[in-house]
Amino acid sequence: MSGKPAVERTALRSERVHASEPERIALRIERVHASELERLALCLEIRREVFVRGQGVCEAEEIDGLDAACRHYLAWSGTEPVGTARLRSTPAGAKAERVAVRAPWRGVGVGAALMRELEEDARRAGRAQVVLNAQLAALAFYERLGYVAEGDVFDEAGIPHRRMRRALAGPKAPGARLRS
Repeated sequence: MSGKPAVERTALRSERVHASEPERIALRIERVHASELERLALCLEIRREVFVRGQGVCEAEEIDGLDAACRHYLAWSGTEPVGTARLRSTPAGAKAERVAVRAPWRGVGVGAALMRELEEDARRAGRAQVVLNAQLAALAFYERLGYVAEGDVFDEAGIPHRRMRRALAGPKAPGARLRS
């Protein structure tokens, strides 16, 4: 159901976000198909803000040409896009990638809400696990979500990473496929 809200979540608001606003925020996670160019552009802009401008990742490496084959997720707080992620089908399984939350919205549950929705879609598609490459600075975040680090530290886009994996519990849809 592309372009429609996937789930509504509520998370505590961090003091880093405008102190004059309410203490709680309502998050809406929207699934975005790569053909929805306006929505996809919002996802890409958040990734540019977080990874290219924020972390110095080369834009050609960040916008890697794989977006058309992915399912995208866009987190909203009211009318403001605040985070994004994508889910890609790989031989290793469902792979969470490009999880990015705008700086003022970090630490209030946006990333966790994006990951829950992504994991639920992977589960519904019959995937037994989700894998990802986590920046070392985000390792504890993913561990709190149940991911387990494996292997050695490696460089990706000039940033140290570790491979992580999480088994997905629950019923699988027989013959279901992960589609963008």
